[in-house]
Amino acid sequence: MKTVYIYKSFERFWHWTQAFLIFFLALTGFEVHGSYSFFGYENAVIFHSYAAYALIVVIVFAIFWHFTTGEWRQYIPTTKFLKAQLDFYILGIFRNSPHPTKKSVLSKLNPLQRLTYLELKIMVIPVMVISGLFYMFYRYTSGDNIGGLDIESLETVALIHTAGAYALMAFVVVHVYLITTGHSILTNLKAMMTGYEDVEDENEENNNEEENKDNNDNIKENEKVENEKH
Repeated sequence: MKTVYIYKSFERFWHWTQAFLIFFLALTGFEVHGSYSFFGYENAVIFHSYAAYALIVVIVFAIFWHFTTGEWRQYIPTTKFLKAQLDFYILGIFRNSPHPTKKSVLSKLNPLQRLTYLELKIMVIPVMVISGLFYMFYRYTSGDNIGGLDIESLETVALIHTAGAYALMAFVVVHVYLITTGHSILTNLKAMMTGYEDVEDENEENNNEEENKDNNDNIKENEKVENEKH
């Protein structure tokens, strides 16, 4: 194993800020829906709106960072090792099987993560943001007048926004679980906090492969010599 600087400072800032805002939006959002009372309905609506604006700002900066640094390439989907990765999460991880893919600076995500995060970024989060904005500006004040979007009913918007919230919460639950599937329970969590992660040393692996190859060649040579003697 070798320690590699995988996650840059902005990447970690964006990750934890987004995580906090998503949890806070869920907390206030479900209160707005009447699931419980914590902040109070009016305060929950105000806090939810402010957190939504903050999340949009974070998303804009994250998009800018991904495209200016080339990190968007991390999310390009691939089917290579996809089945092996799925098998690993379903059975292999419980059998202490080796991880089918190797993490590096240029490839931080395994094939299943790429598909999941891409879907999250181009489907779930945009749906949440757009439906949330419809919610916020369905009725708004404009001077002494009350304006609004040309929407007959908020029922469809509400259903879409709620479905997106449940999908996002499901992702968070799975994501938190998968954090514990590193070399140790806290490996992945520590990496996202410090930026450094222990990854397999490819040079060491190559050296081991060369050593095994040499050993196999020596065994074959010895067998050949023994056969010639007989």
